Amino acid sequence: MSRLVSSFRLHNRFMLTLLLAAIFIWSLFSIKWNTDLFHAGGIPTMLQIFEGLFHPDFSSDVLMKGIEAAWITLAYAVAGMSLAIIYAFVVGILASGTLTSSRVARLTSKIFFRGVLGFTRSIHELIWAWLFVAAVGLSPYAAIFALAIPYGGILGRIFADMLSDVPIEPIKALKSTGASRLQTLFYGYLPLVWADLISYTMYRFECSIRSSAIMSFVGLGGLGYQIQLSLADLKYDQVWTYVLFLIGLVLLVDVWSNSVRKALTERKRRKGFSPGWGSALLAFVLIIGSWVYITSGDKANLLELLSDKNLEYAKKFFGGLVGVNEKHPAFLDASGWSSALKLTLETLEMSIMAIGFATIAAFITVIPAARNMANGSLTSVKKWYNWPLFGIVRIIYIFSRAVPELVWAMMIIFIFKPGLLPGAIALALHNFGILGKLWAEVIEDMDPRPIRNLASAGASKIQILFYGILPTVLPRFLTYILYRWEVIMRTTIVVGFVGAGGLGMEFKLAMSFFQYTEITLLLLCYMILVIIADFASESTRKAVK
Repeated sequence: MSRLVSSFRLHNRFMLTLLLAAIFIWSLFSIKWNTDLFHAGGIPTMLQIFEGLFHPDFSSDVLMKGIEAAWITLAYAVAGMSLAIIYAFVVGILASGTLTSSRVARLTSKIFFRGVLGFTRSIHELIWAWLFVAAVGLSPYAAIFALAIPYGGILGRIFADMLSDVPIEPIKALKSTGASRLQTLFYGYLPLVWADLISYTMYRFECSIRSSAIMSFVGLGGLGYQIQLSLADLKYDQVWTYVLFLIGLVLLVDVWSNSVRKALTERKRRKGFSPGWGSALLAFVLIIGSWVYITSGDKANLLELLSDKNLEYAKKFFGGLVGVNEKHPAFLDASGWSSALKLTLETLEMSIMAIGFATIAAFITVIPAARNMANGSLTSVKKWYNWPLFGIVRIIYIFSRAVPELVWAMMIIFIFKPGLLPGAIALALHNFGILGKLWAEVIEDMDPRPIRNLASAGASKIQILFYGILPTVLPRFLTYILYRWEVIMRTTIVVGFVGAGGLGMEFKLAMSFFQYTEITLLLLCYMILVIIADFASESTRKAVK
């Protein structure tokens, strides 16, 4: 019976793989593959961009601008995440239903607050930033709130899921002693999920650094702003200098995040000033320093957002979104829906192309990127070139994922004409590094004994890959592909801002011409795409298990 079940699961995974490959091939037909894809000077421009990579500008003026921009990027990310954590903590608890007693109240609480979390996380942070800037003007708080809302939604959803999955036995034991619901929460639920929650929050903080960098697109400062200015002036050597600052910032946060996660999973804590206390102190200093800079150095006043002038602008903007004083709102027009749905299909095709390109690139590079392949512990075969190849691929992964999709798109649009392809390539370049890293970690965690048996029997690397490694790791590989596709779907609208096609390009035009009801129509189509992606991804993940 177990063999039959195993065979059925293998058949499902194989059929799913074929289906995903067929959908990717279908998406390629949306592109006219000819020389018209490139600008007239696209190839020379690409060479100039790559030349700038090998000769970045390290002059003192550029370095000082880079340090200042890196601090602004970090300050916005820290301030945004501090608000996101508060939002996630409160709404996540309410969405978990842990504070309710009756079944009806618990179900109502879960449905309502999970809906709130779902809505806030489904809209990309750059869309939130644009909406805030349009409503209340250019302010650091536009960036901070734009980061806090979607990241709070993501953290809150994960937090609610963690609380819902807590074993019931310790909670029952606490309740039997007469503990109140708040006591049960603070002494029962929270201690059981605290380590996982902090670990995931650190991961999202790393992501918020990249998100903070792209806030420049709506006129806010930071590394993204300097990259955008340098690209406009065709100073590619300076572009890569600021990109290297961004990569360095992401790497520092990544190292800190890894140390926190290791400290949380350690069974034996060190005595005295432990890494946990050090990280907590560093987080406290960063939060205080960021808010002091925003309120004093950046002279941002929260009360100004509530001035009569700003409230009037906000009323006009949000009233326009719902069609106040509009005789023929775009979201009630059949022809408007027809054009918007066509753009929605193009955006879907872009996302499929992007995950397809990223998957192919990760598949080609993942074997040398696994540490147990480099040191020979997986196959019991050591080659002199394994470690150099491991280092090169891992550096490419870091470089790929540290640069946000919008920054990749800003550079690629200099080479390709506006359309779906540059957007798909930009999304693929960013997600390829993430996918490759996740896959490499899956290979590093696998049981080496079956692979060693294959290697000792004389199997080649290709045979080891297809008959040893792939059957074992395929379920996790497919899960990560689907997870990244969900993320890509939420980001497709962003790369469209710089001319990469789809809903994003039209959204930018609608914002520029103050066509508010069309903005609402495009946001509705965007929400439909995100819901479809969530449903399709969840259904296919169940088929993989």
